[in-house]
Amino acid sequence: MGLSTHVLDTMHGVPAAGMVVALYTTDGDAAVLVKQFILNQDGRSPDGPLLDNASLQRGSYRLVFDVAGYFKARQVALPEPNFLNHVSIDFGVAQPEQHYHVPLLVSPWSYSTYRGS
Repeated sequence: MGLSTHVLDTMHGVPAAGMVVALYTTDGDAAVLVKQFILNQDGRSPDGPLLDNASLQRGSYRLVFDVAGYFKARQVALPEPNFLNHVSIDFGVAQPEQHYHVPLLVSPWSYSTYRGS
């Protein structure tokens, strides 16, 4: 199944529909944009997996979630500067034949992630 993500807005108790997300490959400090997309009504990529089994390679990746932009679009009053602006999750893929799912649970003030199924 490759690589996937899912974002839940824990402030409102809903999927984070409309959040902008970018996927990068990384090598040290260097990052190369693979794709950018907007989450659908289920808080997932509208195109399905971010990378399919054939495209997912062993290596390092980064997902960047535009948290402040999402909550501003939902008209949440945020301080300036925002506590969270972009949330970046750097992760490694050691076994590309397995499914890597990177969920994000987020509010304007906190987030958590884990390797999902």
